[in-house]
Amino acid sequence: MSEKTYTIQDKDGQPVNVLVRRDKRLKKSSRWQPQPDGSILLRVPYHLRKALLKDILTQISQQLDKREKLAERRTDDELQARAEYINKKHFGGKIEWKAIRWVGNMNQRLGSCTNGGSTDGHIRIGDKIKDWPQWVIDSVIAHELVHRLHADHSAEFWHTLNEGYPLTERARGFVRGMGFAQGQSYEDD
Repeated sequence: MSEKTYTIQDKDGQPVNVLVRRDKRLKKSSRWQPQPDGSILLRVPYHLRKALLKDILTQISQQLDKREKLAERRTDDELQARAEYINKKHFGGKIEWKAIRWVGNMNQRLGSCTNGGSTDGHIRIGDKIKDWPQWVIDSVIAHELVHRLHADHSAEFWHTLNEGYPLTERARGFVRGMGFAQGQSYEDD
């Protein structure tokens, strides 16, 4: 595989390094993913022409802006509304909690739920997942909601979660893949 680094700019004009890796396994499409250091790994077909590469880099720059705008729009109010929707649709509205909010201090965990004490019923979701697909975010929300019914990861917990939110295992696979790509593992909590 052949590699070369290019620089694009984000919406604020800040440089973003893009490592372009020519991949003989790719025939028509390209794939890109953010790296933990803020750079981007872009895999392209091995014989892709340079003129097409320039277009792909421009598209990535535009997509970065869209991802940031989507993440910025995701607020605590939206998170509350989403949790209410998931509770009603998947769990018959039987789960109660006091607050749900985005937090920026989670490194290995995607979410947490407090049962007991002064913060009983408080759910926190790590803001690093704000730009992940909605169905994965919904899975994390559902996971934390089910902790209001089962505090641990017992067989009953997993049964309730898998029965209530059918995309659970698919989302767990996505989370594991993201962790692998980012060089870390995310805990269920």
